[in-house]
Amino acid sequence: MKIGELARETGCSSQTIRFYEREGLLPAPHRSESNYRHYGQQHLKRLSFIRNCRALAMSHAEIHALLALMDNPGGDCQAINGLLDEHIHHVEVRLEELSQLHGQLRNLREKCGHTSPVNDCGIVHGLEEMAREEEPGSTTHLG
Repeated sequence: MKIGELARETGCSSQTIRFYEREGLLPAPHRSESNYRHYGQQHLKRLSFIRNCRALAMSHAEIHALLALMDNPGGDCQAINGLLDEHIHHVEVRLEELSQLHGQLRNLREKCGHTSPVNDCGIVHGLEEMAREEEPGSTTHLG
């Protein structure tokens, strides 16, 4: 199948498919004499796998690691379990960060409960006066 057909089958753009090829996530396809890419079922299966991983917010590094483990089918799945456990931890950390953000936004919203001139807006004053915490660097794998 050509790149357009693979794109339709997976709901992925041709540009994204080419990007995954450049990144080494998707193996290069065979090319015809006229230099068209020709993809097989293994490309479809692997691209679907990559898309599912991305839907679970896995990083490219995590996907590379999973694909490398899959390419060694004789190994055991302990490393896969560990990788997923680590990703679950990243998600838990991000949930906590989002919960804190939600609380900050709710507190800010409570500063202005009625219509007033912008000069008197509690949200504007809250944003101007809000203490900015030092950003310790993200603890998640997403940066």
